[in-house]
Amino acid sequence: MQEQTTKPEEKSYREAHRPASEFNSRSEYLEHELQIMKPRRWRLNLPGRDYRFEWEDLVPALAGTIGIIAMYSAVAMSWADGLSQAWDHIELGRDFAIEVARVEMLIPALLFCIIAPGFLNPRSNLAGNHGPMIPLIGAIALAGAHPLALALLLGVFGLLLSAFKGGSRLVNLTGEGVAGGLLVFLGFTGAMSQISDIQSWSTGIGMGHVGLVVLAVTIVLYAFLAKVGKRWLAIPACAFTGLITALLLGAGFDLTFTTETGLPNLNPVYWWGSTEQGWMLGLPNLQHFIASLPFAILAVAMWSPDFLGHRIFQELNYPKGTEKVLMDVDDTMTTCSVRQMVGTSLGGCNITSSWGTYMIPAAIAKRPIPAGAILLGTLCIIVAYLGFPMDVAVWPPVMRIALLVGVFLPLLEAGMQMIKDTKDSQSAGICVFAAAVTNPVLAWALTMLLDNNGLIGDKERPKRLSKMDRIVIPAAVLLICLAAMLAVGMLEPQYGIPALM
Repeated sequence: MQEQTTKPEEKSYREAHRPASEFNSRSEYLEHELQIMKPRRWRLNLPGRDYRFEWEDLVPALAGTIGIIAMYSAVAMSWADGLSQAWDHIELGRDFAIEVARVEMLIPALLFCIIAPGFLNPRSNLAGNHGPMIPLIGAIALAGAHPLALALLLGVFGLLLSAFKGGSRLVNLTGEGVAGGLLVFLGFTGAMSQISDIQSWSTGIGMGHVGLVVLAVTIVLYAFLAKVGKRWLAIPACAFTGLITALLLGAGFDLTFTTETGLPNLNPVYWWGSTEQGWMLGLPNLQHFIASLPFAILAVAMWSPDFLGHRIFQELNYPKGTEKVLMDVDDTMTTCSVRQMVGTSLGGCNITSSWGTYMIPAAIAKRPIPAGAILLGTLCIIVAYLGFPMDVAVWPPVMRIALLVGVFLPLLEAGMQMIKDTKDSQSAGICVFAAAVTNPVLAWALTMLLDNNGLIGDKERPKRLSKMDRIVIPAAVLLICLAAMLAVGMLEPQYGIPALM
């Protein structure tokens, strides 16, 4: 009797796995791992049966940990400063901000780094930080918003968008030229911001040459890593080098260790229970929800281009035949929405989004989401308990360099790779111009509408789209973004248009 053979596409991951020694290079082995994975959506996925841990997973885990400490601390400090200005009875400082960041790194790390993407849905990216919203947090606090009210609204809107598959549809409606222009603008402006911050820090401590040397060493190391094909090592390698360089040049006198080892207060009542402890705001009322509403709409509207950039990074770095392991935009929105509500209810204040400082180096390293997610969640819990590593991670030569080489330079490179011909360059150019005139979100919405109707870019594109995809959805997105920005006064600093609310 002839034995039945299993077709390659029907084999399980465990059956299709081959040891690295059978491949000509490490890169070929990692690409094969991506091609044979068959993630189970919202079902149990197990190490060994559905994926493996590789030493490359340590790189995005370390990069994500460094990045998220910096982001969480920046968000908490922005809320503390804004609320201290908005309310006479509130005085919150650096130590308070670090304590809040530690709260965000414990339970959410267990639930939404280790359990959710690690075991239940390997196609859902980790829920990290919404970087473009950080500059707005001061305005959000001064507008009378409440961190918990904002989180609940954002979570509800995000769940609605994911339930109706709105996130993936918006991603599909964004042409390559528009996406490329968006990434170029975000990458360039973000890189310039980090360079400016490093220079401001070094001149602020009376050692302007330190910032220049740190940046010069970073450029040389980053170029070397790109040349040898190890760019996925950029965040830990460059952040550590920035730390050592600054210390050797004598800049360490402003690096202080004040965070003690132990668990932060995880009692939600302490944080939100009264106006005398925690955030000193008490539970949100109707007025808080009204003030938070436009910012919640804006944050969710900004999710799609953010998620788009991270998925594009996978597509650019993964080989063919790996569609099954690409990040699912709608599932990631679900995870981010739930994480937003849970994390803030415990006492946090993060505004969440797809975790870029994890996804970008993971994609460059040709690694899928789950194994690195488990390592990242474990590192976050350890760091949050120890405390003192957070003082190092928020030091400018570490934090700014990590964001520069781990997020903004890769975004810039990915955007340039997407601009392949004249049609794409036209759409990208208009997107960059519109972003400079207004902001990236409004630019994305406007150029998506123009591109899908053939007014810029590919003139054949409208023929492949329905009326709903050409006009109704892009126009609705543009109007929602514009209305939210006008409501909260985002155009006032540039054009003097006051907030409608």
